Amino acid sequence: MPTAQATPFTLEQIGTGTARFPSGVPIPTHTDQMVDPYFKSKMPKEHQVDCLMFWPQQAGIYPGLVLLHDWWGLTGQMKDLGARLACEGYAVIIPNLYGRLGGMVTANDDVAAALLERQNDTHVMTDINSCCEYLNTRHFVKKNIHGVVGYGMGGSYALQFACQRKRLRAAVSYYGKMLKSKEMLKDLFSPVLYHQAGKDPLVTQDEIQQLRSASVDYAKRVEIHLYPDAAHAFCNDMKPGAYDADHSARAWERTASFLKSCFQGT
Repeated sequence: MPTAQATPFTLEQIGTGTARFPSGVPIPTHTDQMVDPYFKSKMPKEHQVDCLMFWPQQAGIYPGLVLLHDWWGLTGQMKDLGARLACEGYAVIIPNLYGRLGGMVTANDDVAAALLERQNDTHVMTDINSCCEYLNTRHFVKKNIHGVVGYGMGGSYALQFACQRKRLRAAVSYYGKMLKSKEMLKDLFSPVLYHQAGKDPLVTQDEIQQLRSASVDYAKRVEIHLYPDAAHAFCNDMKPGAYDADHSARAWERTASFLKSCFQGT
């Protein structure tokens, strides 16, 4: 197993909290709330994005990361990953992507598949973008210095989002499904790191090759790392049949290094 590298912060130095804000509209600031006497009693018209946040408590201004959960929902494993990313020196926000479906969490693959089937990708992209706008209102987060990291379903959304937000600095996809067409990568705005599970039935070798060739054709920075004998969800320690500790540790080190290179100098 790869030797773990020391992180800038320990878990004891990480702050945690929750956030709730409207999707697809300007984020209300503290000043907005102060001057509106009816703010607390108003019934919001827009969907409210419910999130968890993790950040280093040491005074500073940090790059922001939006962490996107897999199709099982915002599980305890995702919370652990959020805290670990914060230890790397990032302000991390994890939106509940199932907010419009009741915010469900499940360990059952069939239930997860049914939830994913009901998702509206356009709404999800709007929610993720609003997470970036919310980060811009936090005094400890660098404005418009953001990245996105996603696992499984979240990895698929990370690839989509990297083709939509112009100011995104980094995108990491763990075994996410490919974009619907290679041409969409013409609009790729940030470097991409893709972790490929070699025994993943959801992503074909042809699709991976399309991603690789698109990076050449459109002069985009795309890094693909193959884990030949790894199953889908090999980083999920809540799925014993798929989890691989060695591959997971190696993928984490590559993610930390990739993010550091993307945010260097910011």
